[in-house]
Amino acid sequence: MSRKKLKELKILLVEDEVKLASLLKNAIGDSFYSFSIASNGEEGLEMFETLVPDIVITDIMMPRMDGLEMSKRIRVLDADIPIIILSAFSETDKFLNAIDVGVIKYLIKPFDPDELLEYISSLSEKFESKSIALIDGFSFHMMKKTLYKNGRYVALSKNEKRFIDYLIQNYSENEMVKDKEIKMLLWESEEVSDERVRTFIRRLRQKTSKELVINLKGSGYQIKRLPPDKL
Repeated sequence: MSRKKLKELKILLVEDEVKLASLLKNAIGDSFYSFSIASNGEEGLEMFETLVPDIVITDIMMPRMDGLEMSKRIRVLDADIPIIILSAFSETDKFLNAIDVGVIKYLIKPFDPDELLEYISSLSEKFESKSIALIDGFSFHMMKKTLYKNGRYVALSKNEKRFIDYLIQNYSENEMVKDKEIKMLLWESEEVSDERVRTFIRRLRQKTSKELVINLKGSGYQIKRLPPDKL
């Protein structure tokens, strides 16, 4: 991953060993957009929901909530986010439990911080291939279901994320996503008026751009992707 791409990533480190947390931040923290530290699993879970990081790095043995339990709860919120485990343990049961919660890397302490940085760099293809370029500097991360404006996170509701994701998944230059599909996607069996859909779109545009989602009366809605010659 290029240095520029690393600078777009938000890292959350959950580690109760103050010296190790400080060492890692000093050694590799400046490589990223942000490098935040939590001292236990409960704090890590709270920070995860607030910061929406791109990668979580966590110790296993911690007070209040251990790293594996925190990882299980994070998986409920985000099934795809990369989770890296740091541990002084190498027992088989700990390793298998880490696999069960979807941990992608297990580093045994002590380790070289450059090894961790190199591994994060190796995730470049996974991150780069999942980001869809939209107009006005927006991009949508298909894996994390998150929207960014010039690399900065844009807070959206669950339905707004689902809506943008659906428009991208069903994008066609010459077709619109029908109002009926949107109503079924966002409100399932509820009776929803056209005005409620328009209000939903209006609020989304207020958070993003008037041009990001366009509509044609009687036809539906379409997301505006960046033309290939502008990528």
